[in-house]
Amino acid sequence: MARPASRRTVIGAAVAAASAGALGSAAPAGAAAPPRAAPTAARTVDNRFWTTYTDWRCGDAAGVRAVAGQRPGIVIGTPAGATEYTDPHTGRTESWEYAAWTSPEHRSTVPATELVASWNAATPAGTWIRVELRGRYSDGGETPWFVLGIWAAGDGDIRRTSVDGQGDGKASVWTDTFAIDDAASGLRLTSYRLRVTLYRRPGTRLTPTVWRLGAMASDVPDRFEVPASVPGAARELLVPRYSQNTHVGQYPEYDNGGEAWCSPTSSQMIVEYWGRRPTAEELAWVNPDFDDPQVCHAARFTYDHQYAGCGNWPFNAAYAATYRDMNAVVTRLTSLTDLETLVRAGVPAITSQSFLKEELTGAGYGTSGHLMTVVGFTPAGDVVANDPASPSNEAVRRVYRRAEWERIWLRTKRYNASGKVVSGTGGICYLYWPTRPTAAQRKALAAVGVH
Repeated sequence: MARPASRRTVIGAAVAAASAGALGSAAPAGAAAPPRAAPTAARTVDNRFWTTYTDWRCGDAAGVRAVAGQRPGIVIGTPAGATEYTDPHTGRTESWEYAAWTSPEHRSTVPATELVASWNAATPAGTWIRVELRGRYSDGGETPWFVLGIWAAGDGDIRRTSVDGQGDGKASVWTDTFAIDDAASGLRLTSYRLRVTLYRRPGTRLTPTVWRLGAMASDVPDRFEVPASVPGAARELLVPRYSQNTHVGQYPEYDNGGEAWCSPTSSQMIVEYWGRRPTAEELAWVNPDFDDPQVCHAARFTYDHQYAGCGNWPFNAAYAATYRDMNAVVTRLTSLTDLETLVRAGVPAITSQSFLKEELTGAGYGTSGHLMTVVGFTPAGDVVANDPASPSNEAVRRVYRRAEWERIWLRTKRYNASGKVVSGTGGICYLYWPTRPTAAQRKALAAVGVH
C-alpha cells in the first residue's frame, strides 16, 4: 500500500503548482470538489507491443536472431560484442557478451505526457536484459537513450533495477515511467523507439528470449473528477485471495512485507487464477513457518533494488510472464466499462489507486498508492475487489461503491490529507493473460487496445 518516495510522488509534487493554476487553488480536504468533468471522446492511450515473427524481423538487429513458432521472439545469435557491467547493488564488475534489437520508430496515436514500457522474457541463469527508450518531441527534439529497466527473472547474476537521475531538461524517468517535466507547456512525446539488449556470460550458448516488447503512451487530462460510467452485466471471477498484511515483518531485504507488498500479492493472485504457481523447489528458500510462501516469492522476484520496493509496474508484469505461456502488460484503461468488458470475458485486472480513508467506503485506510485486483461486479455495478490490504486471506474480498472506486482510480489529481494537490494514477492497470486466450478474451483485450 504505502510506497517509498518514487516518481509518482515526485511527479505529484512537481505538478502541484501548475495544477493549482490550471484547476483553481487547492481546497482543503473535505471541501466541495470541482465540478465533474464532461465526457470526452478524445483518445488518451496508445499501446504498441512487438510480438510477432514479422515484428521481430523488422527494426534493427545487432547480433539477435528472430525465432518463429507458437511464441515468436528474439534470442542471441552471434553476439555483437562484449562489455563490462558494474552492478551498482553488489559492486561486482563482470564481462558479458551482448546483442540488441531496436524497434522501428512508432508514431503514437496519442502525443504523450507519459510512457510505461512492458516486456515478457525468459532469462536463464547467466543472462539478463536491458530495456531503453529514445523518443521524439513535438518540438522536433529527441531524447537521449533512457534506461527503463535492467532486468532478470532471478537475482543470482545481477540485481534487478531501475535507474535514477535520468533527464534531459524536457522529460525525466521516474523509476518505471518516462514523463514530460512540464505537461502544461504543451510539449509531448510524439514517437519513440525501444531497444532491448540481451546479455550472456562470455563463451556460453546461453541466451535470453524476449517474446514481447512495447509501451503504453498516454495523455490523460488533468482531472479531480471523472465521467460516471453506466453499470454493465454482473460477473465475479474466482480468483485466489491473499493478504499482504499476514506478511508484515517478513524479509526486510525485500521491503519488509505488509503494506509494501500490495503489488506482488496482487500479481500472485492473478498468476494463480490462470493456473500457474511456483514449484516446491522454487519456494524452498522461503521460511517454512510463513504462510503463503508464493507471496514471499513474488515479492523477491519483483523487487527493484534501486527503488527499494516491489511496486515497479513493468517488473511485476515481467514477473507474471515468467510463468508458462503467460502474457503481461502495463496499460491504462479509461472507465469501469473497460474493466467490465475484461471481467465478462474472464480476465481479472490489477489496478492502482490512491485515496483518503473517507473517499472509499469500507476500505478502512487511506493510501498514497495501492494495488488491488478487480475480480467482478455486483448486479448494482459495484466493484468486487480482492484487496490485499486486509487482515487475513478470508477478509480479502471487498465490495466497493462504483462511483467512489471509479473516481479514485481514474483521476489524475487529488487532495491529500494536508489539502495539497498531488497526483492520481489515471487508470493504470496490469493485465495478465495466457498466450492462448479464448476468442472472447482476445476480443475483450483488443477492445481495450491490447494485443
